Amino acid sequence: MTDRSRSGLLVSVRSVEEADAALAGGAALIDVKEPAHGSLGRADAAVIAAVARRVAGRQPVSAALGELCDFDGIIPQGLAYVKCGLANCRRESWRSFLQDQWRRTEPPLAVAVAYADWQCAVAPPLDEVASFAQERPGSVLLIDTHCKDSATPDRSGRPTLLDWVSVAEVVDLCASCRCAGVRVALAGSLGLKEIAVLRSAAPDWFAVRGAVCSGGLREGAVVADKVRALADLIAAPFAS
Repeated sequence: MTDRSRSGLLVSVRSVEEADAALAGGAALIDVKEPAHGSLGRADAAVIAAVARRVAGRQPVSAALGELCDFDGIIPQGLAYVKCGLANCRRESWRSFLQDQWRRTEPPLAVAVAYADWQCAVAPPLDEVASFAQERPGSVLLIDTHCKDSATPDRSGRPTLLDWVSVAEVVDLCASCRCAGVRVALAGSLGLKEIAVLRSAAPDWFAVRGAVCSGGLREGAVVADKVRALADLIAAPFAS
């Protein structure tokens, strides 16, 4: 039987103060990024280093390094994970990049990033990236969205992961990754509603930013109470 309570909360932060709030709220993984620079916007090197020092091993720390097509080859140290998005990157370069990084014997581990809105992102298809990750047990797959500023078809708001893939598709993908020994993080403008219906997928992490920020905005500041609300939801037992 799958332990459906095993998911943790990944919170993306842009400062040491936000890292403090995320930790106080119960985040299981602290991710450093700069939302003003895009879906996986890279923060300044000084910010990444400062957050890693502040967290000081209390939880793992990861960092977004921007899109692979813009990557400068510099990988920060002192992190558990790093990730590059694959927007505008349909060529084989993304496979070579991941293979080269996976040959490394020391952290950080490079995360395979699959955009659910891959058509909008001009990225490799979600299934293609997921299948590639599943060829390497021990790898990590992030399923995210790239086009954060587009609107839902009914123009009612920002699209979430579930505007691009169904709950059933996410459940099946997480299950196949578990069978392959691949850990999964689900992202894509997820909030309380989306996480509640995706809990049955049992990813290793639910990754959030806007849902735990003031005003519900990615550009706002992380609020510890909002982090706690999501962490409690994820940890709550399933109804029998």
